[in-house]
Amino acid sequence: MKTLEDRFGSLAHSLLCDRRGSRVWKITTGSEAMALKANVPASGNARDKALELEQENRCLLRLGEAGAIDQGYRIDSGRSDDGHWLAVRWIDGVPLWRAFSLARGPEGDRPSVRPWLLGIARTWAQRLARLHAVGWAHADVQPTNALVVRTGITGVIDYALACGPDPTDRLPYRGALTHTTAPEIADAVLSTDDGTHIQAAPSADIWSLGASLFWCWTGHRPVLYEDDAERRGKLRAITQGHLLDLNAVRPWFFPEFERLITSCMNVDPAARPTAAELAEAR
Repeated sequence: MKTLEDRFGSLAHSLLCDRRGSRVWKITTGSEAMALKANVPASGNARDKALELEQENRCLLRLGEAGAIDQGYRIDSGRSDDGHWLAVRWIDGVPLWRAFSLARGPEGDRPSVRPWLLGIARTWAQRLARLHAVGWAHADVQPTNALVVRTGITGVIDYALACGPDPTDRLPYRGALTHTTAPEIADAVLSTDDGTHIQAAPSADIWSLGASLFWCWTGHRPVLYEDDAERRGKLRAITQGHLLDLNAVRPWFFPEFERLITSCMNVDPAARPTAAELAEAR
């Protein structure tokens, strides 16, 4: 943290997450707040996590240069004796699952909640549309990477797996969170070896957007499989279309939101709406 102290002066920090070989802190200074990510040197996958952080830093630089994200989002990055660290601007929101807690119950069926839910979906799509317009996919669209602020605007975080027009100079992409994996990505993972890079397309982000909204609104993952099933079995269930019926698990009747979700989760990538279309839908 010395580099950040040299740049910003005195700072306070609190550890938010320590798992899977990486740690995340909230850093506060006199003028701003940021998230600091670093690999855990003693973990078994320390090298892989350091490479992921280096990759995310490169992605943020390129996305900023392309105008796909605010250039001020990335604050700084560097190496230490222990690996790699990355500091980004703090987004003061709550993860999608928590944000949807009221909407998951029948008490969520109220006039104020409906436009709020649609606004979350549209502003999330707006963030993705900026990436898609310059040939990128976020490639890790899931509930924990969407932060909802009080006004119902969605912020997007974690660009470590983002896929750009140039697939060289990167770790192979092999999908992200299984529960929101698009069928075409699942099929590619199952049909290729672990070292093969899968180029995620914007349409895969749209499936993941719909799956995330399905999951957080209904309280049910959209694909049917056992919790203890191995990943390949879950991916096969996705490719085979073993989906829950949204009509059977929705907490209350909301036709506009249901149509948005089901259109995003069309099995045909070409038939899904674009992020720009979702952002403009009324």
